[in-house]
Amino acid sequence: MVVGGDGTVQEVVNGIAGLGGVELAVIPRGTGWDFARTHRIPKRLPEALRIARDATAKPFDLGRATYRAADGDAEAWFANVASVGMSGSVAARANRTTKRLGAKASYLMALAVVFARWDNVVLRVRVGDERREAPMEDAVVALGRYLGGGMMITPDAEPDDGLFDVLLIGDASKLEVLRVLPKIYRGKHLPHPRAELLRGTTVEIHSDRPMPVQLDGEQPGTTPVRFDIVPGAVRLRVPGG
Repeated sequence: MVVGGDGTVQEVVNGIAGLGGVELAVIPRGTGWDFARTHRIPKRLPEALRIARDATAKPFDLGRATYRAADGDAEAWFANVASVGMSGSVAARANRTTKRLGAKASYLMALAVVFARWDNVVLRVRVGDERREAPMEDAVVALGRYLGGGMMITPDAEPDDGLFDVLLIGDASKLEVLRVLPKIYRGKHLPHPRAELLRGTTVEIHSDRPMPVQLDGEQPGTTPVRFDIVPGAVRLRVPGG
């Protein structure tokens, strides 16, 4: 049983991935509940405990990231959303500041600081056989639907369909980003002329200079990075199970 937020879920997943017969139950606590939001696990303690005790576990996908760390190539699992670009810098900033105001407020405070100084960079992205090379703000590689304390960034993502939802956010101006930000929380920002959604089982991202990689709110390293989906890699107790 996991009692905590997205970072705790990611730590546990990295301990149990690949072990047969292990079932996961989540009691949402901590600051980040984006994994629980996607899986509709309630925040109210009695309801979450009932699901953890009584629900039947169902198989869900995990992502495996291979990225550049300080001492060479490294590998880690993620259960919800990964990304390359501004969101990685925001995650690193948010993790260095207080979270007493909650995940959403912490993320928005970090976003304001990073956003003011951010310049979009050219990313080279390969999703399966599809290739894209362009200035981008972010490349989001999603199993789930939410990041940043409630942003419904990939509203159609299904964590058990064997595919990543890959959202490429192009060379949008700061004014365009500010205009669309409220829509992201409602999942109403797509389609958008500065964004493209692709789906696939493998994603590779390269850049001319190292760019931060974000995994479930943590920022463990930089590009180049490869993401592989592993279908049904974790069994999770969820509502309706």
